[in-house]
Amino acid sequence: MYIHVVRRTRLSFFYLATYLLGAGVALALGPSVALKLLFSNGNYGDVMPRLLGVVLLALGLIIVQIIRHRVEALYLTTLGVRVVIIVGLVALFVDSRDPLFISLTVVVGIGMILTGTSYLVDRRHLAT
Repeated sequence: MYIHVVRRTRLSFFYLATYLLGAGVALALGPSVALKLLFSNGNYGDVMPRLLGVVLLALGLIIVQIIRHRVEALYLTTLGVRVVIIVGLVALFVDSRDPLFISLTVVVGIGMILTGTSYLVDRRHLAT
């Protein structure tokens, strides 16, 4: 029963891994196209978006390992980290008015809702 119940939260991490790896590759290899797809109206050059791509790719690989090794102890931590990221993205939007940061907030927020809901459902089932 435990393995079946915790599966929901683990499955939500596939969304997280997909957008981190996809965005990481896209930003590292084609930053101008990736930024256009994310509705950016700012000018960030090529170097910083490529750096961000490398960081996202690295984070995506860590998430893949969390999925692969079923590191349940980090599930709640990833939710806290995403809260920090969303606060930062909203602050960057307020400062720049670049729609890029709204796009990123939506993508991260959807994943946070998926994982948070799954986590709560999994914990409720474990308690019964």
